[in-house]
Amino acid sequence: MTAWTWRFEKADGTQVAPAVPPEEFTTQGDAESWIGENWKALQEGGADQVRLLEDGTEIYGPMSLHADGTTAAESETADEGA
Repeated sequence: MTAWTWRFEKADGTQVAPAVPPEEFTTQGDAESWIGENWKALQEGGADQVRLLEDGTEIYGPMSLHADGTTAAESETADEGA
């Protein structure tokens, strides 16, 4: 059976533990629905981006968890320049 999972990362690609317990999903749609429901808690818990994996093979990513698509580091840099 195919397993869809998420990898949770900081902006630099370092893997981090998610704030919400991750699951294995049987479909890509289920995995994407879950991230849609949990992205904010994951982002608030320290993850900046995610990658979707199918049986350990990356399907896409990194995908930002920040609403405007920037990472926390990019937001801090922009704030310093203002």
